[in-house]
Amino acid sequence: MKRLKWPSWMPVDPYIVALLATVGLAALLPARGAAADVASGASTAAVSFLFFLYGARLSTREALDGLRHWRLHLTVLACTFVVFPLLGLAAKGLVPYVLTPALYSGFLFLTLVPSTIQSSIAFTSLARGNVPAAICAGSFSSLAGIVLTPLLAAALLGGTGGGFSADSVLKIVLQLLVPFVAGQLLRRWVGGFLSRHKKVLGYVDRASILLVVYTAFSQGMVQGIWHQVTPLRLLALLGVEAVLLTVMLVLTWYGAKRLGFGRGDRVAIQFAGSKKSLAAGLPMASVLFGAHASLAVLPLMLFHQMQLMVCAVIAKRRSRDLTDFGGEEAVSGARQGGATRTAAGTGPRSG
Repeated sequence: MKRLKWPSWMPVDPYIVALLATVGLAALLPARGAAADVASGASTAAVSFLFFLYGARLSTREALDGLRHWRLHLTVLACTFVVFPLLGLAAKGLVPYVLTPALYSGFLFLTLVPSTIQSSIAFTSLARGNVPAAICAGSFSSLAGIVLTPLLAAALLGGTGGGFSADSVLKIVLQLLVPFVAGQLLRRWVGGFLSRHKKVLGYVDRASILLVVYTAFSQGMVQGIWHQVTPLRLLALLGVEAVLLTVMLVLTWYGAKRLGFGRGDRVAIQFAGSKKSLAAGLPMASVLFGAHASLAVLPLMLFHQMQLMVCAVIAKRRSRDLTDFGGEEAVSGARQGGATRTAAGTGPRSG
């Protein structure tokens, strides 16, 4: 899908526009009664189908080949599933003065979501970093997130997660893990079909997530939970997320340098280790939070657009400043992990 025409320094993903339009539709025409039951059932089926596609797209052999660059991948995983959650826990001190308990639950959930694949690859390529490493790092993060995100949510959110309970474990297994494993097992037979119809299946991915968003926000409107959020609280949430993104961008860039990574690897670590996947987070939230998913995904939706805007600016500056680091080092970093080269459409489409 092509991007809307917009100033180069402020990219707006047209899919975000579609998400916001879906939220508006849910506000004006929420699903009620029998329609709500149909929407809920369709949303559940859509989530299962999404994770089946994720499993069918991920090449196990190529993922194992990517382990050769294990230090970089462990660094990205540590940023995604250790540093981010620790910062999320630290933000609890902002409740209730800056964030409401409900918004904080969504903010904490945001810090537990896996990294992106597509945007990490795009920004790493634009900044002339180690693209193969970004592909594998994003794929590993998405794969690990299927297990780690629900476990971390159970440990850190518990009963305060707006409807999250022990029953969610069974839902995770049935709606996420089982379809994902089925996709992996059937990849040998369906992989070719998926490769030939990437564009169509991309639209299916996005349409499924829009359905999940509509169902979640419809439930929120019917239950009146949006009365808990004021414009001032939303501005406060944006401010907190801006601080979170800034801290992670600085930490991934300079922390990778202290760990001895070259420029190409540092670029991949910064973009893969500082972002969160909307495509993976929205379906997970619908399973984990149920009727309270609308407030839970709001922080993630805002953070997603913010990270796109900021990282686009940084990637362009990294590309212009390449000569400050020496062209040979950048080329060397991009060639490292050459054995990890995969097609961008191999793994889950996590944007």
